[in-house]
Amino acid sequence: MTIDRRNALRLTSLAAAGAGITTGLAGAARADRRARQLVLSGKRTATDIPDVLVPGTPYFVHYELRDADGNPAGTESAQCTPVTVGLDGAFVVASLVLLLGNGMITASTAYRRPLPSLTEVAVNPRRWSHLFAVTGGTADYLGASGSITIDHLSREDDVLTVDLAG
Repeated sequence: MTIDRRNALRLTSLAAAGAGITTGLAGAARADRRARQLVLSGKRTATDIPDVLVPGTPYFVHYELRDADGNPAGTESAQCTPVTVGLDGAFVVASLVLLLGNGMITASTAYRRPLPSLTEVAVNPRRWSHLFAVTGGTADYLGASGSITIDHLSREDDVLTVDLAG
């Protein structure tokens, strides 16, 4: 088979188009893997935190989340279990689920938590924070990794800083 000039141009055009598509897809994949940060504010709407934490007795918290503009952004739910409890607080393991409009992010942690008597007061609350490791996600967060810092500002309010790895 001989390749005339017209067939050579067609093959060259197809090869260039294929390379462009491949490069475009690779670029899109890289763009989806960019590091990004979400800052969300939460308002607690449900909990069963006991007055006295007991090792092995789980509790949950649920927050409604808003974005930086104050628009509804989803929910934050955590299942927490104290492992040890002492006068200085409790060592807690926890699983976190963020349900957002464009997917779900899951995370887990082990952290030192002040006792409820110190953190659950309505007047002049003690602020505290803890860090979660992102364990995965769905939809826009498929294969997510990174961390989530939760700053507890008061009994009912928290701020989540979600740092997703690139």
